[in-house]
This record gives sequence, C-alpha cells and structure tokens, in this order.
Amino acid sequence: MKHIYFSGVGGAAIGPLALIAMQAGYTVSGSDKQDSAYVANLRSKGITDIHVGQTVESIAALHSKKPIDWIVYSSAVPKEYPNHPELLFAKELGIHATKRDEFLNQLLLDTGQKMIAIAGTHGKTTTTAMTIWLFKQLQLPASYSVGGKLSFGGVGQFDPDAEYFIYEADEYDRNFLSFYPLMSIIPGIAYDHPDIYPTQQNYNQAFVDFLQQSERAVLWQADADKISISADESTTLLDNATDLSHITLAGRVNRINAHLAVVGLEKLGLCDYGQGIEIINQFPGVSRRFEKLADNLYTDYAHTPEKIAGALQLTHEIAGNNVVVVYEGLHNTRQHFIKQQLENMFINAKKLYVVPSYLAREDQSLEMLTPEKLIELMSVPENRQPAELDDSLKHSINQHLSEGSLVICLTAGGGGSLDEWLRKEFK
Repeated sequence: MKHIYFSGVGGAAIGPLALIAMQAGYTVSGSDKQDSAYVANLRSKGITDIHVGQTVESIAALHSKKPIDWIVYSSAVPKEYPNHPELLFAKELGIHATKRDEFLNQLLLDTGQKMIAIAGTHGKTTTTAMTIWLFKQLQLPASYSVGGKLSFGGVGQFDPDAEYFIYEADEYDRNFLSFYPLMSIIPGIAYDHPDIYPTQQNYNQAFVDFLQQSERAVLWQADADKISISADESTTLLDNATDLSHITLAGRVNRINAHLAVVGLEKLGLCDYGQGIEIINQFPGVSRRFEKLADNLYTDYAHTPEKIAGALQLTHEIAGNNVVVVYEGLHNTRQHFIKQQLENMFINAKKLYVVPSYLAREDQSLEMLTPEKLIELMSVPENRQPAELDDSLKHSINQHLSEGSLVICLTAGGGGSLDEWLRKEFK
C-alpha cells in the first residue's frame, strides 16, 4: 500500500484526511511546524510517525526507511514557505506532491463514494458535524472529514461500506472548486479571504461555480440573493423567515444550521423531516463551538463577523447581559479587513479582553494591529482591556467566574493560541 506523507498534518483539514488515509489502508506519516493538541490527537489515533519541525533531514530519514509515494500538503505550506524544504525534497526526488483535494478526489474515485459537501463562510464545521450526527443516529454508514473534534466520533473516518463521504469543503485557496458533489449544503455566505479573492464579486463567483459543479444543493434564500442564483429542480432555497421554534438547540445559528442539515438529508431521501428534527434536537455539539471548558467558561472558534455575532447571540441567549468576552483575532490581515465591523461587535459585553491576534499567512506590509490598537477602534473603550496569555488574565477570568459571569473566549488559532492556553490553565 502507498506511503502518504502529510505536510502540515496538525491542520484542521489535513489532520482528518490523514486519519482517513490510515483507515483506508495507506501507510501514513507527516510533519508539522509545531506540536499541538491536534498533533497529539492524531498520535493517539495511531498516526505515530509525526515529526515536529519540517526539515530535509527528517523527511529524508523517513523516506529511507519506507519510500514516500505521495506528499499531501496544506495550503499554508507554500504560502508561508515558498521554498519549503519538504516540497523542495519532493521536487528533487520526483515524489508526487499535491494539495489535499487531489488525494481526496483519488480516494473518492477509487471507492465510488459520493460527496455530500458542506461549504460556506460560516457554519461549515457545525453543519458538517450535524450531518454526521444524523447519519450515525440513522445508522447509515458514512465516511467523513470535519474540522472539529466530535464527542461521538473522530475528526476523520473512512468506512469501506459507506455510499457517502461527508466533507467540510473549504473555500480558502479555492479548494472546494476541486470537487463535484452529489449534494452541497451551504449554511452562509459573506465575503472573506481577500488574499485569495480580491473582490466580493470574485468570492461570490466562486460559490456560483461551486453550485454549478454540484448535482444538488440546499441554501438560504438570502445567500442565494447575494450571489444572484434562483431555485430550480436541483437547487432548494430555504425561506429565511422559517419558524424554527420546533428546534430546541440553544443559539439561533445552531437552529439555522440544524434545519439546513435535516433538509439536505431529506432531499437525498435519507430521512423525513420530522424524524431528522427529533434526532438533531439531541445534537451534543462540536469541539470549539461554544464548548464548555469549566463552569461558565466557554471557547468558540468564531473569527469572522458573522461567526462572532452568532457565538455572541447564543451566549447572550443563555446569560443575558452578564457576559465577559476574551477576543483573539485570527490573522492580523483579517483584523484590517473587518476592523470597521469590530467597532460595535462587543458593545453588549460587560467586559472585553483583547489578546494578541493569532498570526499565520500574514500580509507583512500591513501595520500590526495590537490589542491596544484594536481597542481604539471599538465603542465603549472603558470596558475594553488589552491582555496577554498570562497569570493576570487567568486571575481576571477566575474573578469573573466567581462573580457568576459567563466568560466566552473567541479563539480560532491552533498551537500557541488562546484556546490551547485555556485548556492548559482551566481544564
């Protein structure tokens, strides 16, 4: 069986694919630039041959033990390191090296499994997890890849008996345009990734193209209006005014995503709507989406304005105005892109702490927006405070928790992020 090497294996998209490859019978190894909880999770699942630190020496040593047939790399690898040593090694030795999409397409071709793709700017991970939950409770075999840890399964799974492959299809680096899904489910569209899509028109057109490549699709009318598409026999548009009171999950964003997931499976003839709602109302959630770390302390992966608004709506629905927020932006580049929307984003928070943004794939020409500079952009600055991941912040969080406040931490990074710090200090 082929030896597949995953470069950047600790990434939210590459890691699940590595697990899937292992379960499909491939020999799997990999590397990442840093150790993290994601890498530890992969090791615990049986992918033990992971090297932290990406050098020619380490990959050459591995190749000498068992020749590598295919190197799969994350989109971040060539962007951050144009002369990445592992990619140079592959070029020198003539080893096949591609992004993850080519490998996944080959796997689908080899197995005949049909893709159910969940794409969109926001809601992808939760809606993917909900779709997987529905399949499991309906006792339908499925392979899948999801960008968050599940309490009811791993981040990636390959089932040789499955007819369907459920995939969280990322639009970054135009990855989702590599696929031709049987069904596409789109929970939300809002302009993002200006480093890939220079204009909103470019971004919207990518979704139009993706829908044209999809045999069937389900999305909200408001999102269809944004990209100027209409309903037809293959495209189902859902009314944004739909009454969702029969869905008992906390948070409007969760109720919206749940309705979408159930309709998607209904359109495939896999369940009826009522049956699906009974199942989805028992959905246990997904890691880093309003995930409870301790009493009244939660972590959430929200990093775009729509995701942040959704996480805050859920938080205020539960705790009213007794809410404290710790905010870690994802990418300095994105903070420049969304800085106008940050002005009133946290206006209802009793207290806001802003820690340094998690940096990756940055535009080095942009000014670094420190916590102090981000706070200057925000309303009600007296309730905003710059902070570091240190004992002082830990003391402040504990003080708010002792007073009965709900503390929501918005953190989208990986190794070295606010989320990882929280898990070390509080869980």
